[in-house]
Amino acid sequence: MPGHDIIVIGASAGGVEALSRLVSGLPANLPASVFVALHVPAHGTSRLPLILSRNGPLEARHPADGEEIQHGIIYVASPDRHLLVHRGQVRLSRGPRENGHRPAIDPLFRTAAWSYGRRVVGVILSGTLDDGSAGVVAVKRRGGKVVVQDPDEALYPGMPRGALDSVSVDHRLGIVEISGILARLANDPVREEDNPMPDDMDVESEIAAFEISAMQDPDRPGTPSGFGCPDCGGALWELHEGELIRFRCRGGHAWTANSLLAEQSDSVETALWTAFRALEERAALCDRICERLRRREITLAATRFEAQAREVRARAQVLRRLLVSEATNNTDPGPAVSP
Repeated sequence: MPGHDIIVIGASAGGVEALSRLVSGLPANLPASVFVALHVPAHGTSRLPLILSRNGPLEARHPADGEEIQHGIIYVASPDRHLLVHRGQVRLSRGPRENGHRPAIDPLFRTAAWSYGRRVVGVILSGTLDDGSAGVVAVKRRGGKVVVQDPDEALYPGMPRGALDSVSVDHRLGIVEISGILARLANDPVREEDNPMPDDMDVESEIAAFEISAMQDPDRPGTPSGFGCPDCGGALWELHEGELIRFRCRGGHAWTANSLLAEQSDSVETALWTAFRALEERAALCDRICERLRRREITLAATRFEAQAREVRARAQVLRRLLVSEATNNTDPGPAVSP
């Protein structure tokens, strides 16, 4: 009888340090497979497998699509690819981003729960916002275990707090204690009497894999929300899982309420910068016209354009003060830097 031998871990800002400490405490003979999704930029090379291999006894690597799952291996999500767990194999996907990320944590947790039910342990470590909250809900719905890094210990407590707010977690621990509990759970026999498969989890797991049948299915879970998707502008459907509110568009992009709010704030800032640039360009054009008119001694028209330039620059200053204020108040460090 297998133990809890499918361990999925999600992390973001502060996650490299947390993961390094966690893997250092895992035993070399761990009877489980470990899957890691860390928020990293889409472009560039991730050295996380090398870091984790050096810090612990288990081999870490970026898997190939379709690779057979083995115990004692840490499978790390590659940049710009969702890491998905199917029965017996790893899948890589360029499916829709979730919470603005690819790789994202929720698709990893959801597909693992979908495929392995009670055998799954979901672990949430340091990070901002709440990617992973929907993932731990999926793990619990299928009878798996959830372990969360104590937010008081996490460098960035947003993701651990999001998980704690979403489900009744099984363990809230420091990093050193998490290593020990994972080793124990991996050796605890699990009866494979999975909780019933929710229809929405089936559909969302296939969307993450970019399955055309799921993308074109008109019977989508949720109800129209009236909001637009920040990634593609499509209509968002609202989904409820306990206390968690989520959104997904027809194109497959998914958002928690907090992540959607953060993305909307970024969109507003982009619009403000666009308006600021347009005003500065208009003022510069007025200056140029004014200068040409003065050289031709057309004083009245030159004075009118000079006044327009002052008025436009006054408006631009209002936007500048707002942008500076927003930048000062924004303390979100964004995605983890690719290690």
